[in-house]
Amino acid sequence: MFVTFEGIDGSGKSTQASRLYECLSGIFGKDMVLLTREPGGWSCGDMLRGLLLHHEWRSWSEFFLFMADRYEHVHEQIMPALSNGLVVICERYIDSTLAYQGWGRGLPIEEMERLFSLMSLPVPDLTILLDIPIKTAMDRIRSRRAPDRLEEEEFLGRVRCGYRHIFERNPQRIRCVSSDKDKDEVFTEIFRLVEAFMDESRRRR
Repeated sequence: MFVTFEGIDGSGKSTQASRLYECLSGIFGKDMVLLTREPGGWSCGDMLRGLLLHHEWRSWSEFFLFMADRYEHVHEQIMPALSNGLVVICERYIDSTLAYQGWGRGLPIEEMERLFSLMSLPVPDLTILLDIPIKTAMDRIRSRRAPDRLEEEEFLGRVRCGYRHIFERNPQRIRCVSSDKDKDEVFTEIFRLVEAFMDESRRRR
């Protein structure tokens, strides 16, 4: 099972992905669940992550750096784990690129999707989209640290709109959860969705 978490910065992806990892590790065993993230979830990923988050790039350069990071991440971490029967939980994936570089930066969605298909990237079985108002997200970000260049308020507004479009286009794969509430309530809703997906998968076998 391949589960991804999506949403704008400050929506709670790291917190909820980690909680799901701990929960599923208790069910399947820690050696049967992989928690990873993008950018930077592979052996040399921290170098690319630093470049992406703290350096100003032209739009297509930024896109291809994200794609280089993803391609290495998929082949080094995600595909081997899936091939060995692990549950993979990934914080950010393809939908982030569409939302941030497509709706956020204005790159053509169709061309990006064509490149995704050429790379034969695995499609998540289930995506949890954490939706939150921009003001709440910015308050959370500022309470932790100074925002990085991908966390400007106007930019995140465009990205949030992008996520809404992606959700509307993929209602079978993506489940939208409001994260503008207590984190325990959010996780309860997430785990119910994951349980329902696992039950449905078992029935199909």
